[in-house]
Amino acid sequence: MLPPDLLNQLRDGARERRLSRPRGPELASVEDLTGPGGVPLRRYRPGGPGLPLVVFLHGGGFVFCDLETHDRTCRRIAEACDVDVLAVDYRLAPEHPHPAALDDAVAVLAWARPDAVAGDSAGGFLAAAACLALRDTGGPLPSLQALICPNTDLTLSRPSIIEKGTGYGLDASVLAFFAASYVPDPAARAAVSPLHAPDLAGLPPALIVTAEHDALRDEGEAYAERLAAAGVPVRLRREAGLPHGFIQGMDLTDEFAAAAHTRFFTDLRELVGVS
Repeated sequence: MLPPDLLNQLRDGARERRLSRPRGPELASVEDLTGPGGVPLRRYRPGGPGLPLVVFLHGGGFVFCDLETHDRTCRRIAEACDVDVLAVDYRLAPEHPHPAALDDAVAVLAWARPDAVAGDSAGGFLAAAACLALRDTGGPLPSLQALICPNTDLTLSRPSIIEKGTGYGLDASVLAFFAASYVPDPAARAAVSPLHAPDLAGLPPALIVTAEHDALRDEGEAYAERLAAAGVPVRLRREAGLPHGFIQGMDLTDEFAAAAHTRFFTDLRELVGVS
């Protein structure tokens, strides 16, 4: 039974964690912008002209997190990968259910025309879904989708939901709350999930990183397998011993998470073509 104030707990907890972490690297420029339709954005520039652009979509189960909670992560990506990062403060559920967040992501990608789109957890879902939407409408596609512990299946029917859905930091009951908040009608969840898209051909190459102790592990890996079967180049890695959300601050306390961060940064830098 979920507490009635779960949403407030999640949002308050994210703010508290942000305040407990160091700011992240100083960059040449960090600028708040307004994107299409009034979507708040933040652009991180490590310096130098003509760097590749990565649009970043934050995680948070579609219901919490924002530009501030992922500020350190975006700063670290910009510095480590020598790329500009454009973070998107998309609309949150349950106040704004599907397709609001997806519409924001698609609009920003079509407007910014980045070299890559990246996202963690629910942000990975939105990155993948936005690529599908742009492919289907003939919009401009990024050259890479980088998905970290992505949610790709709102039906929550993969074995890891049960195997890792209790005691590893992201419980199956909370995932059910996220899915219900974002897509209230259970019958509609498969149709909006990237894993259930009938055809994955023609999508951008993918970097997909999963975590051993993540309830979302199997759906991220299943999405990688379906992409590869459709002829999409995929680089898939499962990070042993790590839970969901390791990209957010775990490098400060866990050497294995820190090493996983370095591997992700190295992959992203390579795949966006930075020499």
